Amino acid sequence: MSRKLFGTDGVRGTANSWPMTAEMALRLGAGAGRFFRKGGTNGHRVVIGKDTRLSGYMLENALTAGLTSTGMNVLLLGPVPTPAVGFLTRSMRADLGIMVSASHNPHHDNGIKLFGPDGFKLSDAAEAEIEAIVAAEIKLAKPANIGRVKRIEGGLGRYVEYAKTTFPRGRTLSGLKVVVDCAHGAAYRAAPEVLWELGAEVIALGVAPDGTNINAQCGSTYPQACAQRVLAEGADLGIALDGDADRVILIDERGQVADGDQIMALFARRWAEEERLADGTLVTTVMSNLGLEQFLHGHGLRLERTNVGDRYVVERMREGGWNLGGEQSGHIVMTDYTTTGDGLIAALQFLVAMIDTGQPASTLARSFEPVPQVLRNLRYTPGDDPLERPGAERMIAAASARLEGRGRLLIRRSGTEPLVRIMAECEDEGLMIEVVEGIADGLEGLAAE
Repeated sequence: MSRKLFGTDGVRGTANSWPMTAEMALRLGAGAGRFFRKGGTNGHRVVIGKDTRLSGYMLENALTAGLTSTGMNVLLLGPVPTPAVGFLTRSMRADLGIMVSASHNPHHDNGIKLFGPDGFKLSDAAEAEIEAIVAAEIKLAKPANIGRVKRIEGGLGRYVEYAKTTFPRGRTLSGLKVVVDCAHGAAYRAAPEVLWELGAEVIALGVAPDGTNINAQCGSTYPQACAQRVLAEGADLGIALDGDADRVILIDERGQVADGDQIMALFARRWAEEERLADGTLVTTVMSNLGLEQFLHGHGLRLERTNVGDRYVVERMREGGWNLGGEQSGHIVMTDYTTTGDGLIAALQFLVAMIDTGQPASTLARSFEPVPQVLRNLRYTPGDDPLERPGAERMIAAASARLEGRGRLLIRRSGTEPLVRIMAECEDEGLMIEVVEGIADGLEGLAAE
């Protein structure tokens, strides 16, 4: 079945515009409710979490109306990180988990992510089936079977306690000064609390959400703010989360930024040495740096690449029985602990490495020298995709031929925004930039015809 509503990470768009309208959220809630009421023996329960966007109130209420109309009982968690929804869906024996968030996008966007009863994001097939239900006439529950709604006050506390259990007993963060930037998002309470309770001196940024400042000049998409504070405070580590805290970027004591590739390289090596890395394999996407692949091969480890999107990473991990994966953007998935990317728990594992080795973040966060890489994003008007323009394929093929044998070129549409992403890697930086800029300028020229 084809999918028009769902992208690579649920349904996403500009708030109050299709598909992020109250009407569509209501239908999506009803469709998901009808899909999950086909089976199950636990009272047909769904948990809903959200980040701090103003539009979250509207979408949460609309989803609730749709779900209860098909007989689902709704448990409202309030603002919690995305990984908390995955954890609590499974912990609370729910049929379905929903996170209302557009992750790292600006406040005017929002999204809806669905989790199954096992705490993992739904498969493409399940999303396509729900989309088909939404497009048809949805069968509603009888009046006596309309669902109930309850607000769960302790959901965040459960997640906080669980996050602390992933940090080894007998160790503390005492003596470490940590800056954590919560991006005015879903982890604005949980992340500083976990770090403080584990003994760190915590400097918290991005913890005053107002509904419109999420990800604004802060968090993982703007780590400069965290880096500046790390240097000003003389901190040992900076932790920059995104709006729903499923990704993390780290900043060492020198103010240098470490992306997901560097974090995964450290974890893969350490886990392999501890005989914890399943089948000596790390799963990541086509966007990860070639330097990471070379580093792993140098340590006798294997890299498995997938399409972009942490859900595809997780699906491949589950298929292969592997326990570590993620994305360059900072999604770190450790299925020993979580069912989806978890920025806070990934940061805790990095802090464990600092304590165990006695080495500073600047040493641990630079496992390999990245191959020069450049990424250019082209934004376009929906319905006017430059990759569909006559001549685009021929132009891209000619540009790609220039890198053959010398580097790597990847061109793809974003699954969450109307963007064409052009990425290249090459030791010859001049050639790499020339190729990428040539493609970008060429596509823009085609789009302007």
